[in-house]
Amino acid sequence: MIAALQYEFMRHAVFAGLLASIACGLIGSLVVVNRISFLAGGIAHGAYGGIGVALFLAWPVMPTTLGFSVALALLMGWVTRRRRERADTAIGALWAVGMAVGVILAELRPGYGVDPMSYLFGSLLAVSTGDLLGMLALDAVILLVVLGLYKPLLAMSYDPEFARSRGVRVEALYYLMLALIALSVVILLRVAGLILVLALLTIPPSVAERFSPSLGRMMILACLLSAAFAWLGLALSYVLNLASGAAIIMVGAAAYFLLPLARRLVVRPS
Repeated sequence: MIAALQYEFMRHAVFAGLLASIACGLIGSLVVVNRISFLAGGIAHGAYGGIGVALFLAWPVMPTTLGFSVALALLMGWVTRRRRERADTAIGALWAVGMAVGVILAELRPGYGVDPMSYLFGSLLAVSTGDLLGMLALDAVILLVVLGLYKPLLAMSYDPEFARSRGVRVEALYYLMLALIALSVVILLRVAGLILVLALLTIPPSVAERFSPSLGRMMILACLLSAAFAWLGLALSYVLNLASGAAIIMVGAAAYFLLPLARRLVVRPS
């Protein structure tokens, strides 16, 4: 694996894994503690509509998908806040519509270009310098927002009523969090693809939550775990000639199931 770093595409993949881990750790932790994994999954899969629009109109894929994803996230948020009893149905419908729009427009696009399937399953080894710069910019936005609004986000995540009593604009903060999830989805496009994005957003924070006494420590540990899973998965895919996105998810899933078992075996009740 060390020898493979002589190739530029491998170095790009390693850096992409590091940048993706920031979004996974910070935003994934908010997804887990707020228990909105299904909503995050709807945003991730529905974002395929943005890819279809970009391919059909020959627009830049990442900015177009970002705009589409944010709009879809805000729409899902509005629906879930207004119709809580039917939220899961509405999310499922918007999820399906987003993917259907993407499939139809991708098939109707004139000529030939980028394979849309690469966005469904990821293409970590095809990350370009431009992709890295875009991921870095989006990570900077996420980092600045989370650090600047950490205390309000913390209050909203664990006790929204208390947050309201302290003057926190919970509604606006909720929509902002959904927009950040959309940003994270775009960051993770190249790493795991839209199909596996939800696993990247939830597995590392879920593992970190078991070993963290606070949201801040959970975020830090989730970032570290995400980076470790990405690099181990990348090495595994290189050695065994596997799809990199799927290999990263399998490493994370192994940690999710095996770490608690190992902890129980080591720390036995007296």
